[in-house]
Amino acid sequence: MKPGSAPAPPLVETIAGCRSCGLAGLRTILSLGRTPLANRLLSRDQLGEPEITVPLTLAFCPGCTLVQILETVAPAVLFRNYVYFSSFSDTMLRHAEDLAERLASSRDLGRGSLVVELASNDGYLLQYFVRRGIPVLGVDPAENVAAVAERKGVVTLTEFFGAQLARRLRQQGKAADVIIAINVLGHVADLGDFVRGIAILLKERGTVVIEVPYVKDMIDRCEFDTIYHEHLHYFSLTCLERLLARHEIAVVDVERLAIHGGTIRVSAARAGAGEASGSVGRLLREERDWGVHAPRFYESFAERVEGVRLRLRALVDGLRKQGRRIYAYGAAAKGSTLLSCCGIGAGHLECVVDRSTYKQGLFMPGSHLPIFAPSKLVEDRPDYVLLLTWNFAEEILAQQAEYRRRGGKFIVPIPETTVV
Repeated sequence: MKPGSAPAPPLVETIAGCRSCGLAGLRTILSLGRTPLANRLLSRDQLGEPEITVPLTLAFCPGCTLVQILETVAPAVLFRNYVYFSSFSDTMLRHAEDLAERLASSRDLGRGSLVVELASNDGYLLQYFVRRGIPVLGVDPAENVAAVAERKGVVTLTEFFGAQLARRLRQQGKAADVIIAINVLGHVADLGDFVRGIAILLKERGTVVIEVPYVKDMIDRCEFDTIYHEHLHYFSLTCLERLLARHEIAVVDVERLAIHGGTIRVSAARAGAGEASGSVGRLLREERDWGVHAPRFYESFAERVEGVRLRLRALVDGLRKQGRRIYAYGAAAKGSTLLSCCGIGAGHLECVVDRSTYKQGLFMPGSHLPIFAPSKLVEDRPDYVLLLTWNFAEEILAQQAEYRRRGGKFIVPIPETTVV
């Protein structure tokens, strides 16, 4: 360290209180042990270097109901150079276009409007507003991903969003008619600062659209592979409503969506700017009924995860003993968690295939499995493919119809291990 320079922030910090309400006394639900950083794909030159592994512990806040991990990895390590590009999923593109069309129509957006997306990735969503002539602004800290968005005409700031950036934008005369935050709130270490920034940037009659994986679906479907160091939080509507209310933002509508294994889409506005639809009260009552406040609802999760882990490992071990060749599909973060927690690696699988050209030629963290293009399935014809990106199963199975026609089978690990 140079004289007079500030010390580097620690790579990992462990929280002492809830990330949303600050309450101490979080209750541990599940420990997945030390795992590699799930999106930290490796080059061939990095294979011989020591690999970062960090404990991964899931906990429940009895105060506000937020489910969260205890460990915080420095955001710059996780997000400055990112390997996830949303546009490689046809499902995500359809989802984005549908949302853009709905918002453009319902909010009467035009050339005098501004749509801001937080964690805008490669412009997969904002491009549909650009095509309609609606001004946009993306905010994403990943410089490599933002460069792709810029090529699509999506103006993008390569920064982390929070109150400070929101104030600067307001000083520049920018205010948002619509703020969109899809699958980003779970990644944010300082929830209060992030939501405060939304409140600063939003116009008086503006709309906020937030999508987050739904914690009940994660628990019910035993989706433990969605737990990794980028995903700090797992929300119920109860928790999300309280978080937003602390910054005078009110939930006015909520939808449950099937995407990503179960998601809620929340529409919100400044407190007092509109009445909540009946869907908000209904889901809050449902959450009370299934025990959103009760630790016992969450505490059975660890036992059920162990059951899924053992069944999948037994199937893969059995197939290998029979001499079957097994590949995997999807070099995704969830795949890294699944392989790590199940102890499945190079002794079980030969490689991983993925549609993203940004991942091909790299290696999975932990297992160091090489990543190839999906065409390798038809070329090599392995007996089985472990579907790590099971949340896009319908799309992937359709894309791989030729491999399946030739006798190839997919192993879908979650919610129940099945072979198709």
